[in-house]
Amino acid sequence: MVKLRLKRCGRKQRAVYRIVAIDVRSRREGRDLSKVGFYDPITNQTFLNLPAILDFLKKGAQPTRTVHDISKKAGIFTE
Repeated sequence: MVKLRLKRCGRKQRAVYRIVAIDVRSRREGRDLSKVGFYDPITNQTFLNLPAILDFLKKGAQPTRTVHDISKKAGIFTE
């Protein structure tokens, strides 16, 4: 099963997260299938690759709660 979830990047006390499609059994920093966006919680910046996210959702990928909230704010689920 594939999930859309956050992958931590950045340095200490300055985390930046990539939004990735990853196998459920992989660890948080494990090998991802595809990078579909990023999220910076400090500056509240978000970049989402909408066609890639919609493609993974059509194939049955499940977003985590946090990724779902970020995507909802961006307006993905209104389409």
